[in-house]
Amino acid sequence: MKRRAFIRQTCITCVSGGLIPFLITGCQATHYASGVMDATGISVSKSEFTYLKKEQTLTRQYIIVQNDKLEFPIYVYRFSDTEYSALWMKCTHQGAELQASGEALHCPSHGSEFTNKGAVSNGPAEKNLRSFPIIIQTETITIDLRQS
Repeated sequence: MKRRAFIRQTCITCVSGGLIPFLITGCQATHYASGVMDATGISVSKSEFTYLKKEQTLTRQYIIVQNDKLEFPIYVYRFSDTEYSALWMKCTHQGAELQASGEALHCPSHGSEFTNKGAVSNGPAEKNLRSFPIIIQTETITIDLRQS
């Protein structure tokens, strides 16, 4: 193999290998849910986390809750049927809307990354994301927007 072909092939292999983790986590389609606003917060049905695939009921890791009254959507991550986190999808660095990718949130503007609990995992952001308390009921999840 000639040197130029070797370098080209090596570069393609390295770049492709680096993209695999993002492609794998991106296989799960992002699910957007319309939340219902009331005086205390926004509610969504627990059923938003489930879907059918080949007659099998599967559970989503996360959903994105939207409502016209919200400036930014809310990322709701499901750890178990009794544990969730709700995070404001606004980057604490310069206020850009974040993108969800499985267990992480990424800022397309400057590359900040946050965990599914809102902690900064990669800067330039220095502050964690705003989080909201969640009230879990039998069929619904209510995100309390009054405090954080």
